[in-house]
Amino acid sequence: MNIKRAKQEIKDTIEAYLKKDEFGSYVIGSVRQRPVLLIGPPGVGKTQIMEQISQECGIGLVAYTITHHTRQSAIGLPFIEKREYGGREYAVTEYTMSEIVAAVYNKIQQTGLAEGILFIDEINCVSETLAPTMLQFLQGKTFGNHRIPEGWIIVAAGNPPEYNKSVRDFDIVTLDRIRRIDVEPDFDVWKEYAVKADIHPAVRDYLNIRRQNFCQIETTVDGRLFATPRGWEDLSQLIQVYEELGKKADRELIQEYIQFPKIAKDFANYLELHYKYKNDYQVERILEGEISEAAVEKLERAAFDERISVVGLLLSGLNEEFRQVSRMGRMMAMRMEQMKELHKSGAFEKNGVEAFAAMTEEFQEQMEKRREQGLMSRMEYRTRRAVLARFEEDLKKLRAGDWKDGAQVWEALRESFGQDSDRYEDMTEAAGEKLEHAFDFMEAAFGGSQEMVLFVTELNTGFYSIEFLQEYDCERYYQYNKNLLFSREEELLGQVLGQ
Repeated sequence: MNIKRAKQEIKDTIEAYLKKDEFGSYVIGSVRQRPVLLIGPPGVGKTQIMEQISQECGIGLVAYTITHHTRQSAIGLPFIEKREYGGREYAVTEYTMSEIVAAVYNKIQQTGLAEGILFIDEINCVSETLAPTMLQFLQGKTFGNHRIPEGWIIVAAGNPPEYNKSVRDFDIVTLDRIRRIDVEPDFDVWKEYAVKADIHPAVRDYLNIRRQNFCQIETTVDGRLFATPRGWEDLSQLIQVYEELGKKADRELIQEYIQFPKIAKDFANYLELHYKYKNDYQVERILEGEISEAAVEKLERAAFDERISVVGLLLSGLNEEFRQVSRMGRMMAMRMEQMKELHKSGAFEKNGVEAFAAMTEEFQEQMEKRREQGLMSRMEYRTRRAVLARFEEDLKKLRAGDWKDGAQVWEALRESFGQDSDRYEDMTEAAGEKLEHAFDFMEAAFGGSQEMVLFVTELNTGFYSIEFLQEYDCERYYQYNKNLLFSREEELLGQVLGQ
């Protein structure tokens, strides 16, 4: 299955394992809570989804890469303890608490989260001395003599043997006590994530054309050659920072991330074309409504890859606009929620400024606490930071003013919120106008051809574009989308009748 389905499977499993009966006991006892074992190629996103799952489920997460540990750190260090048996005293070997088990208890103390996930990565690549301990861990949920606390779900991950020569096979006794999920790379799932994660448009567009290069791992006489989803994402972030610094990523640098020379060379060439097309066609001007006849004529004569690349550049420009609107909308919604709670509390009646200051301080404390607990995604953290900055700005203005009562303070805050609300409306309108200009250009250059189909299809699947189009009424989008759905229905009907 793909990583998106695997993530949902694990979330459903956690919900089932943590369900309690009317007496507060887990419905599925610890002995029947099978550990989940994720098996899939490197870089497919196994570790990343664990962070997302813990945040979305509101539980703790302790993650270990077990190949970095020895038998001693896993089961603890031995020490001598005196015990009495049958009236005689004996020296008995005991063990200190496992570092991994101790980390779980530390997480509980630090975060106050009694339930969570213990994630062990590369579990099937351990050394010979540690292998029995890992089997015991999967079978009995213990490290040495120390049991994993109740309420903590065990998830492990590993690579298939074709990707790692150090892989060890589990015996049937162990496999019969775990829940195995095999994960395969899926570009469409990654593509959905890529827009939300702000993956560089050149990476997204290139892989959209060369899907076979999304995840490639080969063994040759020269060694292992590989391109992985993790490699593409890490490369994307570096390219973005390089652009801010005025630098360009060359073939040698790309190959440091995409360690498959043929693919690295192909992408390096595409990246150069990406910058060339962006400059030649002046996509920013197109979205502002400046459509050059020369650009349209040039595109009409262009090769297919160039035409698709320009469509990708238009979509990337639009997605950035939609992203900004989305972030502003989330900030406004969160800010409104906080203000409603404050107004409902009645704290403004005594000292409006200090009540607002107390709310701001509490908001910051909760934000930092959730971040320390690991319950906050990067998107949520950015939103909360933006809201906090706005609160602090409002507070500074309030303290500089002279207010007679809480009603005046509340009115000042409403005015500040109204200004941001107007700004949000302006941003939405501007993004809508750019979408209309993009359709103007697409119609002039491509009419209703396959490029237009691709353009509308991408709008239908993008995270931010879907969100935007639910609020913004674009007549041409609905018309082209309707035609697209109709043509698909005709195609499906033709397949049925042809059988």
